[in-house]
Amino acid sequence: MKNKATTTSKVDEMDFEGMLLVSSSPHIRSDETVQRIMLDVIIALIPAMIGSVYFFGINALKLILISVASSILFEALIQKAFKREVTINDLSAVITGILIAFNLPANAPLWLPIIGSAFAIIIVKQFFGGLGSNFMNPALAARAMLLTSWPNHMSSFTGPRPDVVTTATPLTIMKTGGTQLTGSELPSLMDMFVGNIPGAIGETSALLLLIGAIYLIIRQVIDWRIPVFYIGTTFIMLILLGVESEFLLYHILGGGLILGAFYMATDYASSPVTPKGRIIYGIGAGVLTAIIRVKGGYPEGVSYSILLMNIATPIIEKITRPKVFGEVK
Repeated sequence: MKNKATTTSKVDEMDFEGMLLVSSSPHIRSDETVQRIMLDVIIALIPAMIGSVYFFGINALKLILISVASSILFEALIQKAFKREVTINDLSAVITGILIAFNLPANAPLWLPIIGSAFAIIIVKQFFGGLGSNFMNPALAARAMLLTSWPNHMSSFTGPRPDVVTTATPLTIMKTGGTQLTGSELPSLMDMFVGNIPGAIGETSALLLLIGAIYLIIRQVIDWRIPVFYIGTTFIMLILLGVESEFLLYHILGGGLILGAFYMATDYASSPVTPKGRIIYGIGAGVLTAIIRVKGGYPEGVSYSILLMNIATPIIEKITRPKVFGEVK
């Protein structure tokens, strides 16, 4: 009896600190943090950032720096105003700033990224609860707002250095028939691939964007389904809509398709989480992009296509949600 009492006493007095606690499944183990994921995206965007400065000059660098600084500042201010924890260290505002700048022409006035950053961070992101709660991609929403409010600034593109005159983008040339624009000819496919063409500063070089995309896929930061089905569906739809074969690669390499497919359509908060949902999401964005480009009055369709699919994401997730086995009704 003495031994039993002694044993009981020891159990009662046992220090449970540091003991293994077992919780119910699922058990997800990962060393990834929000900051690490965002840092990977920034690393992936570095080649395109360097390319933007090389092709478009110092003004491209100014736009990127002002956009990033504005995004960080507005995030800190609005979180202070809402009495929330200031989370600028998670680097999400940095990515928003970079992507906003990437969607601007090189000759855009320096106040344009400031307004775009304010709209993206305050209205689209923080008003809806902050990181992870935004229902659409903040950078794309900012681009759509700026394009609607200041179409002349957002549609006035310059060619790469040393040519700094305003010129038409390849998509605009194809939209207007090419020869209807004085002196406008389509560049070579190699120039399209490398980025030696007029356009927004971060979307012209498919090569540099794809280098970063491969890094993100290897790091498993993004899922291949959305960009592959997005670009593939766009290609198929362009054929079905009667686009001539010689212009198909110009549509794929031109505009913001590569940038949008790999860096903005894959936004965690505004894209589906289910594998089937991501496929449907990518297909939907591809269909809309091709229709807008071919049948619409606007030569580009990436921004509005992704935003529309952002809105459809809750429905897509609802219909692709896997069945729960063993659930008690």
